[in-house]
Amino acid sequence: MIEMVTRKRIEILTDVALVKRVTDAIDRAEITGWTVTPVNSGKGRDGHWREERVMGTDKVFVLTIAPEEKAMALAENLAPILTSHGLLLTMWDVEVIRGERF
Repeated sequence: MIEMVTRKRIEILTDVALVKRVTDAIDRAEITGWTVTPVNSGKGRDGHWREERVMGTDKVFVLTIAPEEKAMALAENLAPILTSHGLLLTMWDVEVIRGERF
């Protein structure tokens, strides 16, 4: 039987210019990996938006999976810039195979 383990999936919507800052925070939380995925457009409280390479406001999702204590450490690391830089952080439980990898 395959053993499933509960971990936290964390997605952070951010501007491309802040990716290094976000991934550095992931590294400081001792989370083993992350993935960056481009985001082309969306709609939020301030209305519609699209990628804008000229202005440098392209958006990306930074995705990572971690044990709860490391996920909370990451949230603490990013807390100071969540509002000031308009980041969106979501976190929820997921079941993974090979939990020792996360």
